[in-house]
This record gives sequence, structure tokens and C-alpha cells, in this order.
Amino acid sequence: MVVDDHPMWRDAVARDLAAAGYEVVATAGDGPQAVRRARAAAPDVLVLDLNLPGLPGVEVCRELVAADPALRVLVLSASGEHADVLEAVKSGATGYLVKSASTEELLAAVRSTAAGDPVFTPGLAGLVLGEYRRLAAEPAPPAPDTPDAPRLTDRETEVLRLVAKGLSYKQIAERLVISHRTVQNHVQNTLGKLQLHNRVELVRYAIERGLDDA
Repeated sequence: MVVDDHPMWRDAVARDLAAAGYEVVATAGDGPQAVRRARAAAPDVLVLDLNLPGLPGVEVCRELVAADPALRVLVLSASGEHADVLEAVKSGATGYLVKSASTEELLAAVRSTAAGDPVFTPGLAGLVLGEYRRLAAEPAPPAPDTPDAPRLTDRETEVLRLVAKGLSYKQIAERLVISHRTVQNHVQNTLGKLQLHNRVELVRYAIERGLDDA
């Protein structure tokens, strides 16, 4: 699904995706419309602009990801401002691409996003990982770490540690000699056990416990 308030840009992105073999299940031109149509169409990947009338893109992302944690969101924005990037990631976006990207870069980003791998315009990945670490250094609400909390398996902990180190699902699969789908399943199981909602919260949880240094 493609969301952008500029019709020509929205149509061009949808056309490029369709030409590459993707099924574009819906488009939208403002925030409230995006929420309604995404709920109805249930896309696997949402290509989302941030500057939307009616409801900002970050709020659209936050609302839809909260309702469906499996949704992958690729922000496609004219802004490369660090504050916008970090706000998008905190709202649950999987990746962030600026609109100066080429069609090939966009298609590659959609493929990675669909697989659950984070993708960022060059130069932004380090910024995002740095923000994860800053968040982890702040006092956080008590985590679900009570004696009654579900325990992670050794493999789930291993996958979590590699996620915290910034590896993509593909890289984790190669390192552990398991399938990409198995990595995704471990991540989804871990999110459920820890009552977390997205990769941002998962990385913060792992860094707070020092798993990125293990």
C-alpha cells in the first residue's frame, strides 16, 4: 500500500511497484484515509510519507503497527532530518528512505522491508542504532522480567542478541545456518513472550540487558 498526499508521486510509486511484480492493494492521500484503507486492505508493506494532512505519518504508523505488529512500514519522505527519522523509527517504522532515492533503491528497500529487515538511507543506520543505545541508557519502566515472565529459549536469546547488534534477519539466518523464516518466527515469538510490539522495543530490551555486548 502506498500513502502520499501528492497524487503524481503516489501514482508513480504505485506504478513502479506494480511493474516490479508487487500487488498494490490500496493507496491513500491523507492520514485518516490511510488508517481506514490499511485496516481494510491489510497490506504486508506500507510505503508511507510523513507529511500527511489530517493525521501525521508517524501517528498513522504508530496506530497501524500497534494494531498489527506484523505490518512492515517503509517511510518514504522528502525529509532527511534526524528528528524525523528517529520519530518514524520510534513509531514502529521498519525503514526510512528519502525521496531522492532511485527506483532501484526503492524496490530494494521494499524487498528488505517485506522480509522484516531494517533499511535506511545511507548514513542514517548509525544514527538509529545510536538512538537505540541512548534510549537504553535512560531509566525505563519496569520490564516484564518477573519470575512469572515467560523464559526465552537459548535460540531465541541468540537471535535477540544478534538483532541487538544490528544484524539483518538475512545475516542472522546465515550466521546461525537457519532459514530466514525461522528467524522471523523466533522474533515474533520473542515479541509475544516479552509483550513488546516492534523491533525498536525489542532492541531496547536487549541493549538494556547488555545482550549487544555479549
